[in-house]
Amino acid sequence: MNTSDTTGKDTHKTQKSFSAVWWGTQTDEAFPEAWHSDAAVVSGRSKVYVPPKLWYLRVNVIEARDLIPNDRTRFPKVLVKAVLGHQALRTMISMNKSTSPMWNEDLMFVAAEPFDEHLILSVEDRVAPNKDEVLGMCVIPLQYVDRRLDHTAVKTRWFDLENHVIVDGVKTQVKLASKIHMRVCLEGGYHVLHESVDYISDYRPTAKQLWKKSIGVLEVGILSAHRLSPMKTKDGRETTDAYCVAKYGTKWVRTRTIIDSLMPKWNEQYTWDVYDLCTVITIGVFDNCLLQGARDSRIGRVRIRLSTLETDRVYTLSYPLLVLHPSGLKEMGKIHLAVRFTCSSLHNMMEIYSQPLLPKMHYIHPLTFAQLDTLRHHATHILSMRLSRAEPPLRKEVVEFMLDKGSHMWSMRRGKANFFRIMGALGGLIAVGKWFDHIYNWKNTLVTVLMYLVFVILVVYPENILLSILLYLFIYGLWCYIGRPKNPPHIDTRISFADNVLPDELDEEFDTFPTSRLADMIVTNPTQ
Repeated sequence: MNTSDTTGKDTHKTQKSFSAVWWGTQTDEAFPEAWHSDAAVVSGRSKVYVPPKLWYLRVNVIEARDLIPNDRTRFPKVLVKAVLGHQALRTMISMNKSTSPMWNEDLMFVAAEPFDEHLILSVEDRVAPNKDEVLGMCVIPLQYVDRRLDHTAVKTRWFDLENHVIVDGVKTQVKLASKIHMRVCLEGGYHVLHESVDYISDYRPTAKQLWKKSIGVLEVGILSAHRLSPMKTKDGRETTDAYCVAKYGTKWVRTRTIIDSLMPKWNEQYTWDVYDLCTVITIGVFDNCLLQGARDSRIGRVRIRLSTLETDRVYTLSYPLLVLHPSGLKEMGKIHLAVRFTCSSLHNMMEIYSQPLLPKMHYIHPLTFAQLDTLRHHATHILSMRLSRAEPPLRKEVVEFMLDKGSHMWSMRRGKANFFRIMGALGGLIAVGKWFDHIYNWKNTLVTVLMYLVFVILVVYPENILLSILLYLFIYGLWCYIGRPKNPPHIDTRISFADNVLPDELDEEFDTFPTSRLADMIVTNPTQ
């Protein structure tokens, strides 16, 4: 490689047998970004991403006044449409069909800082089943919207409605006398759910004023990977260009890409502030396909619950990368990690156990499951679009895989797994019932006699009932503590039914929606 000095002269860097080219000097800001070089064993550099802060935007549409319909021979059927970026919602048609309709409906959106997009509202008249006429519009910049931190009511405002008319072939905007009455606010007391509820990495509300003090620091060392599955072919040989992405809270990190290696070594360390122990860190391994112009391939991921970590203990473990393919469960290799959680304040850590899991607004004014599911979908889309515009980009398929998009989709395997989990939770009550039945029917004489003897003792000495219960709970807790796992548990394929899933269930789970199978392969009525 021919290199010039670092005095500012232009430099031409190239490799004899490769086509990677970078023009500039070593003092250029683009020099660290010249990271796609096929000649190097190590390509790229690590990157820390700070995703945009997400807010819930609540639009309470109350009423409109002095609307001017185009057809004055009938009463208008008025509704309100609201658009924010790729999100679009509408109210129901007002029940009072007049020029001053009322709704009092809430519309919820996800907004991201900086607020580049405006909220666009339009009041429309339903003139036909699939045709609406715009009676007026208004545009609201989000940077001027009130921010609410609790359940205190926000002041209502009247917004002027404007309409577009064509005069002599020119489209002009005309302000009308019509107005719309609304209550618009950015909700800072909620936590914007953008990841799977089973693997949440952060429970803090949006508003920083409501954050609690941190309880410790999480340190993760992404060391290496072993026996990775080859993901593509280069020059007639199978290889992988592997990199890792770790996500916890509001901080994403990406390691450098190791070129042409099934045994990559990163040896990179990252830290996060911890605010709640009931959280999960996710580390994913991907194959970099940017140079080939394809989507980055998923190799696997690992999740670690912080509640399973002992304080100030270093865990150095290899985790298998298990992925469910259409052909069945497959191990794509192993990743070697070093993890340590350090508690900085025992008082703050004990205090979080006396508080609810989610912020108070989720309990004072809870959102419906349908709203949360829709808003999570929008939040995932916003994050994937914003992070894909970073440099180097964190591509959309990577973000969606880390956020577990599509986990809400039902499948036969997940249905069976959830059913047996419920049965396992009720298994203790069922076992107690069978135990009483055995005693009642004298199926074991010795156990029955002993239990009757204990019952007589408790009747004669009732003051020992509470002491006996506490003694039993202490012994049971001590037994569970002694038998606790020594290392953070990994994914249990038996619980998820991934190890013995049937081929038909795999075909159903990986099928597209709507289905791509032939009609004669789909049974719509099991009785037929």
